[in-house]
Parts: sequence; C-alpha cells; structure tokens
Amino acid sequence: MLLPFALIFSQCKPKENQDQEKTVQFIKQTTVDSIIFKLTKQFGEPNKQRIEKGVKQIAVLWTSKDGTDQDFKTFCNQYFVGNPEKLDLLFNRLTANFESIFGHFNMVSLELKRGMQLDIGEMLDVDQIFAAYEPVSHLTDDFFDNKLAFIIALNFPSYSLKEKEALGSNWSRKDWAYARMGDMFTSRVPAEINVNISEALTASDNYISNYNIYVGNLVDGQMKTHFPKEMKLISHWNLRDELKANYNKGEEGFLKQKMIYQAMLHIINQDIPDSVINNPAFQWNPMTNKLYKNGKEVTSPPEPNTRYQNLLENFKALKAMDPYTPIYPTFILRSFDGGMEIPEDQVNKLFTDFCSAPQVKQVSDLISKRLGRPLQPFDIWYDGFKARSTMNMDLLDQTTRKKYPNTQAFEADIPNILLKLGFKPDKAKEIASHITVDPARGSGHAWGAMLKGDKAHLRTRIGAGGMDYKGYNIAVHELGHNVEQTISLYFVDNYMLQGVPNTAFTEAFAFTFQKRDLELLGIKDNNPNKEAMNALDSFWACYEIMGVSLVDMKVWKWLYENPNATKEQLKETVVKSAVEIWNQYYAPVFGIKDCPILAIYSHMIDNPLYLSNYPVGHLIDFQLDQFLKGKNFADEALRIYSTGRLIPQLWMKNAVGSEISIQPLLSATNQALKTVK
Repeated sequence: MLLPFALIFSQCKPKENQDQEKTVQFIKQTTVDSIIFKLTKQFGEPNKQRIEKGVKQIAVLWTSKDGTDQDFKTFCNQYFVGNPEKLDLLFNRLTANFESIFGHFNMVSLELKRGMQLDIGEMLDVDQIFAAYEPVSHLTDDFFDNKLAFIIALNFPSYSLKEKEALGSNWSRKDWAYARMGDMFTSRVPAEINVNISEALTASDNYISNYNIYVGNLVDGQMKTHFPKEMKLISHWNLRDELKANYNKGEEGFLKQKMIYQAMLHIINQDIPDSVINNPAFQWNPMTNKLYKNGKEVTSPPEPNTRYQNLLENFKALKAMDPYTPIYPTFILRSFDGGMEIPEDQVNKLFTDFCSAPQVKQVSDLISKRLGRPLQPFDIWYDGFKARSTMNMDLLDQTTRKKYPNTQAFEADIPNILLKLGFKPDKAKEIASHITVDPARGSGHAWGAMLKGDKAHLRTRIGAGGMDYKGYNIAVHELGHNVEQTISLYFVDNYMLQGVPNTAFTEAFAFTFQKRDLELLGIKDNNPNKEAMNALDSFWACYEIMGVSLVDMKVWKWLYENPNATKEQLKETVVKSAVEIWNQYYAPVFGIKDCPILAIYSHMIDNPLYLSNYPVGHLIDFQLDQFLKGKNFADEALRIYSTGRLIPQLWMKNAVGSEISIQPLLSATNQALKTVK
C-alpha cells in the first residue's frame, strides 16, 4: 500500500525546458571540478568521496531555474557540512522533520481513502476523487524549490545497488541511515506526473475492489444453483479461496471448482457478460457463458476490456516518470533494482530455475494421486497439504463467525493472538496498541503507520453474519503485515531505517502468521508429517505464484517494447504471455496445453509489478521457518525485523545466516516426498 509514497518520496521535477534539461547538465563540468577541489582542500581527504558524490549528484539535478553557475558554487560552499558532529546534528533534524511530514501525510492519505476502501455505507462519486488525491504530490517540488533537496543530496549522497552490495556489509548503522537519507532525492519528476500516477492506481484499485461475482447466481445446464444464494466473491482472491475450499467435497465440490474456473477464464478473456459484474440481478452459466433473468435467457455485451484498460493506464502513468529517473529509467528497473533491490534478471532466474526443477513433476504426481484424478489447471491452487484441507469448512466458518462477529472483536483479540505466538505480555500489549481494525469494502489490506504515535490499520472484510474462515485467514495474514509494520517502525533504532528491505519481507512475515491461523483458534495439527506437509505446501505455492509473476514481468517488457498498444492488443498479449508461460512450465506437468489461467491475478491490474514479492516472500518465509525451529518465534521476530531497511541479501545474512535461495525449499521437498503419500 505504500507504493505511491515510495514513488513520490524518491522523485522530483524540473518545470522549464524539461526536454533539454533532462539530457543536458546545466552546471559546467569545470565548475563541478573546481568545487570538489576547493571543498576537499577545505575539509580534507576523509570527506573527499562524499564531496565528489554529493557535488556531482546535485549538479545533475540543478537547472537554470535554481540559479547560475556562481549560485551553484555559493550554495555548495555554504551548505556542505564537513564537521562530523554538525553532520549528525543536521541528519537528526532532518530525520525528525521527515517523520512528522511523512507520518502526517500518510494519515491524511489514509483518511481520504475511507469512503472508497471502507464499508461505511454507499460509495459516492467524490470518494474516488478524494482517494486519488495525494497531499504529498508537491512535496518534492517544494523541497527542490526551497533547496532542501539539494542540501540533503549534497551531504547525504545516494549509492547504487551495486555500491550498497559492495560496501554495505562494512557499514555501521549510521552509515546505512545516511545512505537511506541519500536515496530520497535522486531525480526530479513533475508533480503532475505523480498526481497522474496516483489517479491511475486509485482508479484500478477501485475497479478491482468492486469486481464481485455473485456466485449464488451461477447456474448449471439445468438452471440449478450450487452456491449459497447471497454469496458474492471478489476476483480473484475470493474466487480462488472458494475454489480451494471445495477440495474435500466430492463431485459437488469438483463441479463448483469447474464453474469458478470457467468464470475466471471469462474474466481473463473479457467475454464475461458486463451485466454480471457486481450485479445480483442476473443468473449466469459460466460453462456456456449464457445469461438469464428470471429464468429467461437474455443478452448482455461483454465487459469492454476494462481490465486491460486499467493496466494500460497504469503503464502510461508510470512510464511518464522515465525521463526524470536517470538512475532507473524504466518502471521495471525502479521496481526491481530500485524498489525490491534485487535485479530483475536474478528474480527471473530464481523463478525459472524453480519452475524447471524435477521436484515439480514429482509433487504434481503426488497431488494427482491424492485427488484420484488427472490434474486440472485450477489445481495450481491445490490446498490439500494444509491441515485445514481435511477439515469441515462449515464448522470453521461457525467458529470464526462466533469468535469475530465484527471488527471490534478481532481488534480486541490481537493481544491474545500475539501472546499465543510467544510475545511477552508487555510486548503483546504494546504492539497491539499500535494496530486498529477497519471494515473493508474489498478483500482487505494492511496499511502501516509512518509516524510514532499513529496506528497501523488492518482493513478486513466481515459479512453481516461475522467473519467467515476465509476472511479470518486473510485477516491473520494482514495482521502479520501490521505487526511487522509496527516492529519495523517502533523498534528500529533510526527512522531512516524503518521498514523492511522490500515488500517480499513483509509478505514473508505475513505468511508466518497466516500458516498459524488454526493454531491461533486452538486447533492443533497432530499430523506426524506436519513438517513435510508444510514443505510441500510452500513448494506448490511458490510454483503457482512464480508462474503468475513471470507472466507479469513478461507483459511489462512487452509494454515497454510497444508503448502505443491499445487495450485490445494488450489483452491479446496478456493471454498469449500466460499461455506461453503455461506451456513452458505447466503443460508438461498438467498434460493440458494453452491455458491462460495464470493471468487471473488482480495484482497485475491494480498493483503493478508487485507479484514477484509473493514468491520471493515464500522463499524468505521458508528460510525463516527453518531458522526459527527450536527458537522463540516472538523473540526472533523482534530481533530480525528491528534490523530495518538494509538491502535484501545483507538483511537475510543477518537474519538467518544465508542469502535468498530456492535450495532450502527444494531440499526439504525432496525429504517430504519420501514420507508423504
């Protein structure tokens, strides 16, 4: 949820002569060299590297609007701080002010999204306008205009990912905090571009948040319904979870799965009748794609490629930043090298190596044997390795609905949940006091605080009858995010290091919570093969989401190669890319070719290039789990997540002693295959 902030806080603008100034440095190189020489002579060799990096960086950012060559010299001479004690004083003052600024802007932005994101009554047209408004949009413009951005970049220069990898292991905590300060102002993006990004992302979020299918109105060839009458499911999350919930329900469950699967294909292909989206007035047979009203067949135009129009608008808005971000001149680079801080080619190799591993076929054969039938494409979501897969879902629903009739009940139980996870009473109480729970319109999300004293928000979906098990399972995942957000804000030693290396790390922590959901309900898993089953479950989850992520990356590469594509061309490309990835890594296992199901994920539409964080998060989660064996979960969680925002591989070495790797999970899967039948 902090993606818009990450984009805004690290970028800024020039207004005049943009095309010329983004390619030609206004400040003369002779001026840069003379200032570096003078400052080095004045402040000595220990400051030389910082002087060189700082002066060169602000020279790139300085435009004619900011002043002349002489003004640039005067600025550098006046504002470079060579005394270590004064540099610390400057850093601490900046840090305190940024916490106040970012924290309060975060609070305002969150409040303005209430009407669109929370279940607080009818959503009005103005709610989306307010949700799209970002009060922080002009902050970086202002900071360049008043020269604060230049002061920061001059004294706290930025380091590339390669430099951080080479130097970071020898840096002190202060060095890392200085480096993160240096990440803040590395380019200048016009405020209107940031506003356009916010509007595009908000529009796609609104589209996805209201994309419900009334499965209680799905019918078969005999006009028979198979789902509860009032059941509506958001795509793709609830559709997927309902599909998972029907693995232990015989032929009726299998029929429900096939109906959901066909509905998903119609969403991907955009031949779904437009009238059935978030509309309970029609009956729909997804197997034939026929529409009915009051038992009589009617016609409806298909959805007009709205799904792909939203994706296209996000691409256009984010691509508009490219000329102003010379270090990472594409959104792909900004997402991986800049955001994830793991290069895209390394992420791609992790995923392709994993999906090509021989264990895939062995695990798929095991699943087919356990199901007693050939695999279907929707078995990418096979849920039979989890303890809950053999449990009565209706009974689980009754349990969670009784325990959590509303958001207040879930919020009140957070201290008890943390106690069950091993947090000491004082820590459980302290962490819980920084988290509040809101009723969500969509499937829910976690939104962290950015200011000590503010609260993290868990926005979760609770029906009129209380929280069903699927909702509870998601809420526990989101609570994991909130706990991480709280630890990495309140227990990190410097605000500039607050957070985690990237969103995969918060996903990893959320997964560790989510897999303990039954334990938190007091339901024990006495299966002697529990550890092996967990390994197989993690393996299959990685296999599924890595394929989806490969599609996401492939589509974005195509978009950059075809920036003028239409929504129709984009739809064809997404479907084609999904089929190509399927045929390469899934068809040999499933025995079914040309399936586009990997394109169903809503994240592709409303959270650009976020999907890769999930499989990387699964790998991190598994390595953390292996490390946590025999240790107190809560104590280690506090130690590990109070490390803050180092680069990923260094964070992992500090946390568990090794870098992110697929090998621990592959090895555990080999062992599991020897015991699970």
